[in-house]
This record gives sequence, structure tokens and C-alpha cells, in this order.
Amino acid sequence: MNNEPLRLRAVKRFKDLDSDIAVDLNDIVGLAAQICGTPVALVTLLDTDMQWFKAATGTNITCTPRDLSFCNHTIIQKQVLVVPDLLNDERFNTNLLVIEDPQARFYAGAPLITKDGHALGSLCVIDFKPHELNQQQIKSLKTLARQVINLMELNSSLHSLEQQHQQSQSQKAFISESEMKLKAIFDSSKDTHILVGRNLEVMAFNKSASVFIRSLYNKKLANGDNIIAYTEPALVNSFSKYFAIALTGRSVKREWELLSGTPNACWKETSFIPVKNSSGEVIGVAINSTDITTRKRHEEQINIQKEALNRIAIIQSHELRRPVASLLGILDLMRMENIDFGYFNIIEHTVNELDEKIRGIVKDSEDTIQGGHLAIVA
Repeated sequence: MNNEPLRLRAVKRFKDLDSDIAVDLNDIVGLAAQICGTPVALVTLLDTDMQWFKAATGTNITCTPRDLSFCNHTIIQKQVLVVPDLLNDERFNTNLLVIEDPQARFYAGAPLITKDGHALGSLCVIDFKPHELNQQQIKSLKTLARQVINLMELNSSLHSLEQQHQQSQSQKAFISESEMKLKAIFDSSKDTHILVGRNLEVMAFNKSASVFIRSLYNKKLANGDNIIAYTEPALVNSFSKYFAIALTGRSVKREWELLSGTPNACWKETSFIPVKNSSGEVIGVAINSTDITTRKRHEEQINIQKEALNRIAIIQSHELRRPVASLLGILDLMRMENIDFGYFNIIEHTVNELDEKIRGIVKDSEDTIQGGHLAIVA
């Protein structure tokens, strides 16, 4: 009773009994009444305000107010409480169940004590006349009480196992659904994803990785395979280097061309990302590759265009300006020798204008090639 909140919590666990257990308990109270020679036998649980009869013989009552319960005195001791005549016991002689109907006169109760020491109630026998129990009857009542608590604890354990099983099934279904969704996302990615263990063994991969390996290398990717088997010989050293760096806990990214010089040539941007367990230990490397062939070819085309513009700019700067410079030199000589004719000024103006146009074209080419930073001497 010093741990009443804990005792009440324990009672709550045993209040809902399965029908099969209830049948067994009723068999036990019938046996207890027979052994003790009483018309009434009960299995009681003492809740906060009520005494509940979980099994009974000799009465149809299912509960009484707890303040009228004889078992209040039983649960504060470990031995069987025997009261030969309730009217002669000051603890009970004013109890309404004694002085009014049903006028109980004899009570004996064995406490129902759980394995963790909480007294839930009692297995008790009641008579309507004074009664005595011999030592064998008292021992039998105590033994039957242990069987009652064993059955009730078994019922509680079965309930707990069922709840755990349901929770496990729910968690399993949730995990399965989450894995299915994750796999759908994983497989729908156009990028290739391969999880590789510390010993270079393939641990997992997505659909894109499988298709990529099959289409480029005509091999079927499978868990447990050595990833080196799907690596070009010319790239094995570089691959091993980056893989080793990732195993130290650092992420690495690089670009490389695969199957160079073949119709299947392609460019990949590959990340080597360390994968850690819950303890922070690196258990493998996630190798994620994105196809950048289109980007690389676009960059290559841009470089070709830049080279072409560069050549045009050089031609404009040197080849086209050379004759213009010659004309300007001739005009200077003619001016020094005072050679003049009617179209001299027009020719000079036209040559200067052509020179200015060429300079403007060269300037535009410079700006186009490298944002104005490429120096082409004009």
C-alpha cells in the first residue's frame, strides 16, 4: 500500500481478461470453494474506488465499493488472511456486508501478488456462518492464488506479445512501403547510383546503373560483384585513388570520358561519397554519376567557335590592315612630296574610314572571344 500508484497501474494491466482465462479462473474459484467448504469464492481486483470480481462462484455480483472490501486488509500482507467470525473482528464488525445483506460471517483471502511485488487483490472464500480452515486448506488456497496470478500474468504477457506483434507488423508494413517509395525514386533517377563496400563489392545499385553497364559493357551488374570489373583499365588507377580518398571520409568529384574513341564514348561527372553507419564508421562509398556528354560537347563546340573567331580576328587585324596601312603610307609620301590631285582628300578619307572599320571589327571579335580580355594587336 506504500506504492499505491504503482499497484493501481499494475491492476490496470490485469483488468481486461480474455474469455479463455476467465473460464480457467472460474474453475479455480469453484475448486477453492470446494476445498474450503464455502458457498462463495472470488477472484478480486482492487481498483481506485471499486472491488472487481474477475471470477466468482456463489454470487452474481460483479463489483462492490472498495471501502466495503474485506480484501483491503488482505493485500497489505503476504500470508492468507483468515477471519473465522467477521462479527467478532473489530476490523469488519461495522461493515455493511456483515451487518446487512448478504450478512457475511467468514472470510479467508490469499493475496494475488505479481512477480514485481504488487498485490492486485485476492483469491478469497466467504461463508454466511462462522467457519474455520485447517492448515491444508490454507495451503491449498495459497497455492491456488499463485495459479490465479500465473494465469493473469500469462494473459497480460499474451496481450503484450500481441500488441508487439501488431506494432511489428505495422512497422514492417511502413518500412516496406517506405522502401518501395525510396526504390521507386532511386530507380526513376536518370543518374547512376552504385553503393560499394570497403572491399569494392557492389552492395546496391539503381536501374540506371544496371542499364548503363549492360549497354556500354554488355555485362549484367549484380550485388557482390567487384566494381573494378566494370571499370575501364585506363581508369582503374584513378578510380582506386578516389575510392580510397572517400574511404577516409572525404567526398571527391571528377569528370572523365568513358570509352573514348568509340561510338559509345560519353562523359560522366562522378562523385565518390563516403557512407557511414550509425557509429560514424565509413562502411562504403556511394558512387553517383551524371551524364554530362551534352554539356561537354557543347563546350567543345564553343571552343571550336572561339578558335574560329580567334583566327578571324587575327586575319582582320593583320591581313586586312596590311594593305590599308600601305595605302596610308603612300598617302603620307604623296603629301610630303606635295603631290596633289582632285581626289586626294576623298581617297584619304576613304582609307581612314576603312581603317577605323577594321579596328571596330577587331574590337568586337576580342569582346566576343573572351569578354574583351583577349589581347589582339591591331
